[in-house]
Formats: sequence, C-alpha cells, structure tokens
Amino acid sequence: MRLAYKWKVLISVIFGIFMVILDTTVVNVAFPTLRTEYGASVNDSQWIISVYVMALGISTPLSGFLADRFSMKRVYLIGLICFVVGSLLCGVSPSLGVLVAARALQGFGGGLALPLGTALLFSAFTVREQGLAFGIFGIALVVAPALGPILGGWLVDQNLWRWIFFINVPIGALGIVLAGSFLRREATTLRPRLDLLGLLTSAIGFSAVLYAASVAADAGWTAPNVLGGFIVGGIFLLAFALVELFVARDPLLDLRLFKRWVFTNATLVGYVSVLALFGAEFLLPLYLQILRGRTALETGFILLPLALASGVAAPLSGKLYDVFGPRPLMVVGFGILTVNTWQFAQLDATTPISWIAFLLVLRGIALGLTVQTTLVASLSVVSQPEVSRASALSNSTRQVVQSIGVALLATVLASALTAPVKQLQSQVPAVANATGAQPIALCAINSPADLGLPAAVPGSGIPGGPSPQQIVQLAQRACAEYLNGFDSAYTLTVYFALLAMLLGALLPGWPGRWAGRRAHQPPAEAGPDTDSAADSAAGAPTQLAH
Repeated sequence: MRLAYKWKVLISVIFGIFMVILDTTVVNVAFPTLRTEYGASVNDSQWIISVYVMALGISTPLSGFLADRFSMKRVYLIGLICFVVGSLLCGVSPSLGVLVAARALQGFGGGLALPLGTALLFSAFTVREQGLAFGIFGIALVVAPALGPILGGWLVDQNLWRWIFFINVPIGALGIVLAGSFLRREATTLRPRLDLLGLLTSAIGFSAVLYAASVAADAGWTAPNVLGGFIVGGIFLLAFALVELFVARDPLLDLRLFKRWVFTNATLVGYVSVLALFGAEFLLPLYLQILRGRTALETGFILLPLALASGVAAPLSGKLYDVFGPRPLMVVGFGILTVNTWQFAQLDATTPISWIAFLLVLRGIALGLTVQTTLVASLSVVSQPEVSRASALSNSTRQVVQSIGVALLATVLASALTAPVKQLQSQVPAVANATGAQPIALCAINSPADLGLPAAVPGSGIPGGPSPQQIVQLAQRACAEYLNGFDSAYTLTVYFALLAMLLGALLPGWPGRWAGRRAHQPPAEAGPDTDSAADSAAGAPTQLAH
C-alpha cells in the first residue's frame, strides 16, 4: 500500500527533531566529564551550554523568513545538515575552543530545524488530523529528553563521552535522507525582503538574554555579565519589537499575531507549561544524584516512566484535541500537574523510588496532555502562509522563557544552601574519589564509615579540609538544606501549573463548540471537501509541488 505523503512528512520530521532534542539532555549529563577532559574552568566550560542556546536564539527567528524565501524543505534540510556536521566536529574536537565553535553550529542548525519541523506537519495534515499528527510527533518530543540521561550516563560510564556527539551522525543522516526523499518543495512565489535591522536587533537581543539566563544560576543574578546580558538583551529586544511593528516591510517575526486572542493565550499557556513541566524536570535528577546517590545512568532509568506515560498520552490527547479542542485537555492536564508538583514538593530523604516512579507516570500523563496541545492551539488561528513565521515566533520566545525559568528554579534551590554546604559540594567528591566510595548520597552520610574513612583520622586527606566527623555533620546539614530548596522550587512550580490551568480554561473547546482550525480559515482552505480531496488525491496540501 502506498504511504500517504502526510505520513512521510511525519516520519521525516520525527527522525530529524528527535536527534536535536536528544542531544540537549545527553550533553547536560556529560557536562562534568567535558570539563574534566578539556581541563576547563567552570566559566570557560559554561560556553559549551551558553553558545548553543545563543545560536538557537539567533537562527530560530530567522527560520520563518528563510522558509518563505527558499522553501521549508530546503531550509529544514540545511538545519539538519548543520546539526549533523556540528555533531561530528564536536566529537572530534581537540580543544575546548573547537568544541564551543562546533556547538554553535549545532545550535544554529537546531534553531532552523525545530520550528520548521512544526510548520511542515501543519502543511501536510488536514485540519481534522493536526491534533493526531502532533500527538504522534509528541512521542518523540518526550521520549528523546528521557532517553538522553540514560544514553549519556551509559556512554560516560563506559568512557565513551565523544559518542554523545557521534550518535547524532547516523540518526541525523537518516533524517536527512528521509527528508530529502519524502518532502516536497513548496511552489511558493513569496520573495520577502530580508529584515536586516530586525535580524541584527533580534540576534543581539535573544542571544544576550539566553546567555545571561544560562549563567545566572552559577554566577548570580547580580553578576556583571548576567546583569549586562539582561540589560543589553532587553534593550535590543525592545528595539526589535519596534522595528517589527513600525519599520520593517517584511518583518522577521510577525508580532501582530499576538493580536489574536487564541494565539496569545495558547502561547502564554505554553510559556507557563515550560516553566511548570520542563523547568522542574532538572530538579529531580539533582535530588536523585546528590541526595540519594544514584548514578546518571540509574537516574535515567528512574525517569523513564515519565517518557513512557507521555508516549501513551500524547497521541491520545492529539485525537481528543481534534474532537473536543484544547480547553478540557488543558484543565485536566494542568490540574493533574498542580497536584503532582505539590506531591514532589513533599519528597524527603527516604521517599520510596517506587512512589517517585508513580508520580512520574502522572507527570508524564500531564505532559502528554498539554505540551503539544498548546502549540497546536496557538497555530489553529494562523493561516497556512503564516505558519512558518508563527512557529518561529512561538519557538524563539519559548526558548527565552524556558532558559529564564530554569535559571530561576536553580537560583531558588541554591538560595536554600549556606556557604559551608556549597563548599562541601566540592569536598565530598574529593573524599569519595580518594577512598573509592562513589557514589555518595548526602542524605545517607551518618558516620565517617559511610565515606570509607575511619573516625579517628584527623583530616579528610584534602589540604586544609575538614575532618571526617565535620564532613558528616556538614552532609547532614546539606541534606536538610537541599530538601528545603527542592520544596521551595517545586512549590513555585505549583503556582505556575495553577496559572496554566486557569489560562487554559479560557481557550476554546468543550463544553463550547469546537470547530478547530476550520473556524478561522477561508472556505477554500478549510472546507471539508477541499481537505478530503487534497488528502485523498495527493496525500498533501494542494499548494505543494514536486
């Protein structure tokens, strides 16, 4: 049986975007190893993360213009190729400088591919099936971040850290081959002019804010580079908004889309969902590794139920979206998340892992119901020619919110720790490495024997360091402070989840009438006969050409 064009698009996009998302969590797991391998300071090695998000901030707003000018297929392929080549260069990097440059190429490619993958799906599926399509696509979006810690932890444990980058090459190559073979190039007559002033202001604004957010938790929000980054970024983003609204003939990002209530509300819910869902997901690995002594690989397996539950819920929510609209999914999903996040705030040093796994299943269901639904709902009021620009707008602004949200939660956690406890973070691993007592669980240190040290030894073996008994006392203090910090950070995300539920209740859908994208499109584009004919005759929208 001949495979319809829409399914070819879905398969192509899943392979391409899966690689881009997988890389993010894999690299995060291996970050301490990369620092050690290149002998880099914390500030220097931070560029491995910062330059990636800065490059994303530059290329994502540009993706819509490039797609309109050169076709979505061509630009999407360029993005994948840049990402694969960047991954290969990362893997063979002989120095930190080369690695940072290669990460910039990765980020630039990912910033092109991510929003255009979304736009390609909207172009290929009829209005009746877009929820289902994004539900299936959502499986990749939630499975990739969950597999990252497992894969990254295993590769690091096997001393194969370069393969955290090499693994992208075969996956990306397959994605490129599929996209090149399956995707059709749009027969577009659009020739928008490049908004040079908008490009300049957006590049500086987005990259400055993303850089500041990426270092804020470690350097402190009042550090000169952090304050400078936010101030410069804020000024240039304001200038960018003025240019787009009043100067540019062909704006890089169409900010006037925010005049549409459904687009604005769904986008705001998407921002809050990023803070409530993904912003908090970095907290649990810290809890499991620092307080419970789990390895990166073990942590990845513990987090796996979240991905499995999301993988089941995402396509189901897509189908429900097509029938009932976003409102009931938002209310139920964020209602579950609100209670679930409050339960995570109650974690202590002895919470059974089985209970944590159950909570992760609930969280996965909430994620499957909400994350993709917010994006589909925001694009439901956008006409076909506007999809690439709207996707670029949604993705670029969401990246800023996510980066700031993660930095905020990291700061909340760090603010609960006193200076002696922060110093202990470097001393305990040194003791453990010297005695072979890895991994160390702070909340399980009750005597020097838990560190592999006799109580009578007067010093820790670190010049000027504390005695074993002092380390035990500090570890117990650290356990209590960390638990308070996790409580505060998760409690903050409870309020984010509650806000998202309230905003989501204002979106269209059951018990009101739900007509989906058809309610906002002209009859020629949205009519049922047109959809059916296009889908059955060509398996693709009528504006696509070979």
